[in-house]
Amino acid sequence: MMITRRLFTAVTTAAATAKAVALTPPGAAAADIADRRELFVDRHLIDRLSGSATQQLHHPEPRETALVHDAPWEGAGSGYHSIFQDGALYRMYYKAWHIDVTGGKLRSDSHPGYCCYAESDDGIRWRKPELNLVDFRGSKANNIVIAGGPVGSLNLDAAHPAICKDENPEAAGDARYKGFIRSADKKAHGLIAMKSPDGLRWTPMSAAPVIVDGAFDSQNLAFWDPVGKQYRAYWRIFTEGVTTGDAWKPKGIRAIRTAVSSDFLNWRDLRDLSYVESPPQQLYTNQVKPYHRAPHLLIGFPTRYTEREWSPSLRALPEREHREQRSAAGVRYGTAITEALLMASRDGVLFHRWNEAFLRPGAEREGTWNYGHQYVGWHLVETKSSLPGAANELSLYAGESYWTGNSSEVRRYSLRLDGFVSINAGWGGGEIITKPVKFEGGRLDINFSTSAAGVLRVELQNAAGGPIPGFTESDCDELFGDAVDRTVTWKSSGDVSKLRGTPVRLRFVLKDADLYAFRFAAGR
Repeated sequence: MMITRRLFTAVTTAAATAKAVALTPPGAAAADIADRRELFVDRHLIDRLSGSATQQLHHPEPRETALVHDAPWEGAGSGYHSIFQDGALYRMYYKAWHIDVTGGKLRSDSHPGYCCYAESDDGIRWRKPELNLVDFRGSKANNIVIAGGPVGSLNLDAAHPAICKDENPEAAGDARYKGFIRSADKKAHGLIAMKSPDGLRWTPMSAAPVIVDGAFDSQNLAFWDPVGKQYRAYWRIFTEGVTTGDAWKPKGIRAIRTAVSSDFLNWRDLRDLSYVESPPQQLYTNQVKPYHRAPHLLIGFPTRYTEREWSPSLRALPEREHREQRSAAGVRYGTAITEALLMASRDGVLFHRWNEAFLRPGAEREGTWNYGHQYVGWHLVETKSSLPGAANELSLYAGESYWTGNSSEVRRYSLRLDGFVSINAGWGGGEIITKPVKFEGGRLDINFSTSAAGVLRVELQNAAGGPIPGFTESDCDELFGDAVDRTVTWKSSGDVSKLRGTPVRLRFVLKDADLYAFRFAAGR
């Protein structure tokens, strides 16, 4: 049963001591979570919140500038980053492009668009290697991996790349890396599938675009889904796009479409994304990919596009002169502002999208609060913390200074592992009770944080909501601290193996604490 926002809010604000009847229908089957790590990015396993307990969206922290796109073949229009860890190496691919606005005109002809490559040993310090692969103005001393232009029957637009390592264990040796780039041929509109044996040398996989139904004026991507055992694609559409002759004309709002494939070439089951209790909004990128610590969860960071009216607040934002120049070429170029949202799905089509911004434009400074700001790269990676001895963190990367000068930048942001959303309770205390689940592990590990005076306890209940002897709240050893993997114990024992395969509920009782994730892990 889908919990409506009104009902969910009412339950959220109920008294912490209330013993209301659980919302799960009687006799409902227990969800089999095996030994998966479960996050609170949706309400899939939440049956009841009470007291001060709520789902709280968290926000990445800005860190250093990761890369500046200031090479002659790059420029102010560079972006659409793809980032992933490949063994000990971190790889980054991006469009290299320049946009200039002078005399009330938008110009992007200083050089063609390219797909470029950067790499890092730690995900923090990045370098642009000289690859000697593609000629730029008489020299191959650059980091370009794909150039636009004719290749056989295709005409490549290298300025819209989305690159990944193919995690399909049956991927061919010459296609260990795959990606989409856009066709530059207006009569052959669509996405071109690319392959590479080493991530540097690229060739098309077919003689024609493999997806043709869409707008594609964004970063359009595809990847191997290790849980569904198939490829998934996500790309930009307008909700009412129409074809007139050779031209595709946008109508409606900017939205996202998906499809699946067994071979990266033949795509089926085209569907538009739908959302749980979220209004239609203008969405540019999607940035969907399995979360590496919980691959059954598809996490996306779509760009929300908002057009503002000219007003004192708009004029007070940074770089007013640039904003007015862009508006002279097209009003929305100066009045639009972008930021990133968070969304999550378990089936790849229906998403829980947080309507509040995940990555806001932030403090007003040069290069921010404009059209093209805070486009999050695809996807996040795990990196070491800047605090010695602390647990690893998540790093994500977002663009700045988009088309406001001669170059653009990408900044790294950090977030706690699993730290997208928590169950948070204040000093007054609160609790969460899950729907019935079955598990395979032998111990319960949690990712949590408390204040020095805060506390968290866990009670395991039967499917009807009754405490299980030996695993009650009073049996639970109190938890406090800040850890990404702490084993819960009851009277000093963390062994839950005797409940393996039995439907149980988890009741988390919190005071001045956050709970980010839980997992029934192997062992005791």
